[in-house]
Amino acid sequence: MADKSRPELSERAKKIIAAASIAVFVLLTLAITWFVGRPLIEYLREPEKFRAWVDGAGVMGRVYFLGIQILQVVVAIIPGEPVEIGAGYAFGAVEGTLLCMLGTVIGSMAVYFFVRRFGIKAVEIFFPVKKIERLRFLNTVQKRDALMFLLMFIPGTPKDLLGYLAPIVGLSPGAWLFITSVARIPSIVTSTVGGGALGGQNYGFAVAAFAVTLLISGIGLLIYRRICAIHARREAGKREKEDGKDG
Repeated sequence: MADKSRPELSERAKKIIAAASIAVFVLLTLAITWFVGRPLIEYLREPEKFRAWVDGAGVMGRVYFLGIQILQVVVAIIPGEPVEIGAGYAFGAVEGTLLCMLGTVIGSMAVYFFVRRFGIKAVEIFFPVKKIERLRFLNTVQKRDALMFLLMFIPGTPKDLLGYLAPIVGLSPGAWLFITSVARIPSIVTSTVGGGALGGQNYGFAVAAFAVTLLISGIGLLIYRRICAIHARREAGKREKEDGKDG
């Protein structure tokens, strides 16, 4: 039963609270990115130091790295590849992959519920409107969940943007949990395997792994652009037909 003694907030007050919450989130994100994220990425670019730090930290090294991975997903401007390669180098391909997957799932679900609470305005903080518009077709396309899975599965696609758009286009929490848990595996594995090869001083295999990853990512990017272009033409055709009927 609702508490009638507590006055309901006006729409204006709700908007002010939402705007303030987003502003606080953005400021915290910028602060964390500058004071924590930037130094961490630099640290990960020196694999020997990172591995020594992990070895010295013991179990807590895993906990700290998990926090790094969650931060990378939430702060979309931090690149994921150095983190994943660092995980493979420091922990090995298998453990590095598991840690990256766990951090990715936690971070992705945190982003999902944040955006579901504050809407498209939260997405526009991190991504240009033009990039968001390219994926508007996900709102209405048939087999939306399957297409989202495909886009997340293909290396080279903007997974951080897709993650922020998941609640906007209507994916349920369960569907998004499945997609982000399974579809990201190939892109993470290719990075951690390459990092693991570097850690084992198997440089030939590492170069081959990174070359294959680069090739697959390039092909994936072309597929992503092709899918967006096809749906953009379809949307344009629909608008032309509607304008013709109105005329």
